[in-house]
Amino acid sequence: MKMKKFLSLAVTSVLTVSMLAGCTSGGSDGGNNGGASGGVQELTFMVWDDLDASEDLISKGYKDSIERFNKDYEGKYHVKVVSTNLEEYYTKLNAEVAAGNTPDVFIVSPGPNLNDYVLPGTAAKLDDYLNADGWKGTFTSDAVFAGGTYGAEAAGGAGIYAIPLNIAAACVFYNTEMFADAGASVPKTYSELLTACQKLKDKGYTPITISAGTAWCLSMVAGYLCDRNGLNLQDVKDHKTDWNDAKVINAGKQIQELSQYFQDTAVSDDNDVATAAFYDGEAAILIQGSWAIGQINGSGPEGFADKVGVFAFPAVDGSSADPNRVIAKSDSLAMSATSKCPEGAIALIKYFVDDTAQKYTAEVGGKIPVTKVQYDESVAPPELSYVMDVFKNASATFGFYNESLADTEAGATFDSCFVEIFKGTDPAEALKPIQEYYENNVWK
Repeated sequence: MKMKKFLSLAVTSVLTVSMLAGCTSGGSDGGNNGGASGGVQELTFMVWDDLDASEDLISKGYKDSIERFNKDYEGKYHVKVVSTNLEEYYTKLNAEVAAGNTPDVFIVSPGPNLNDYVLPGTAAKLDDYLNADGWKGTFTSDAVFAGGTYGAEAAGGAGIYAIPLNIAAACVFYNTEMFADAGASVPKTYSELLTACQKLKDKGYTPITISAGTAWCLSMVAGYLCDRNGLNLQDVKDHKTDWNDAKVINAGKQIQELSQYFQDTAVSDDNDVATAAFYDGEAAILIQGSWAIGQINGSGPEGFADKVGVFAFPAVDGSSADPNRVIAKSDSLAMSATSKCPEGAIALIKYFVDDTAQKYTAEVGGKIPVTKVQYDESVAPPELSYVMDVFKNASATFGFYNESLADTEAGATFDSCFVEIFKGTDPAEALKPIQEYYENNVWK
């Protein structure tokens, strides 16, 4: 499959590293930053999943990359994995940074989360490594680095600060058998989505499974609704409008209207539980990123993938906003600017984007590779081809709202506001915290 024309649409992110000296020897420093033991240089890698227990196929691919690295570099380098879960990941990573134990390599998301490590100099600039030995030329295009490219505001200077691992799009997954049984059609507009949900509900199905317990899952839908209503985030940033904009209020009302079709436990369900409800056949619709393909095929019953269809988030009736914009993002890897073994850390990162890893990304994990690797489309998860169709028809991409606002606190505040809206608070009232945050911290 020729990926390049699709990948140019994607919004991705990257962290940076200043090129440091080679590995040092010496005593252990608690396991972080390349401590040496018995002549073997130990590297730490921090990730938002338990790689030994996870059934997620992408996580299994990460584990395979580490195991291949440890085997190939036996006697020279060894990777120690620091695992946590997605909900606690940044809190624990920030604690390690504050304690002076920044992992040699750590996974990151684009947007304000990335800023937190690039702007103060926690992450190293990677341009020198990318430009050595033609490594950068193995990626599909420079576009995959766009989200992680910084200017003079970065402590390490202008450049690239993270390596993208894959690209995912936020889509609507649906159970084709349930839709057929209920006589529901794939919706192209918000009103048609409501109609489909009502038909599913009348047939006895839970129409939508979603997580409000993991707030970004709900705010992903809110972001789509704000965008489909015509909100321009740049206008918010420039204070040409604000969070009282009728487009945001209307998105809040639509979240409340749509919530009548959510599972009863949506308020407390986390992402994994909500996703499991889809592949366990408990709900007909899952609005999620295409990384869910790895969960669906890794944990779902055999043959379930054959029942899964994918469609783009629908347009809002009466809105002049472009209905073909797609939320897209990538997982990326950053390197610590204080790593005692940058050469080993870069060698490790390369294992996540070599041909073996990138073929796995597509053929098993169901995500879009970021390199020019050739893969067998016939063995890739069937959902991937549907996601690729969404990408092919996309006019542009944009990021998660909670990763696209002024900073991480603004993103978290947006998430919380829409959870309160979901719980029933009037949108105008619920949006006051994000309005006040911008008045006090952004528009000053």
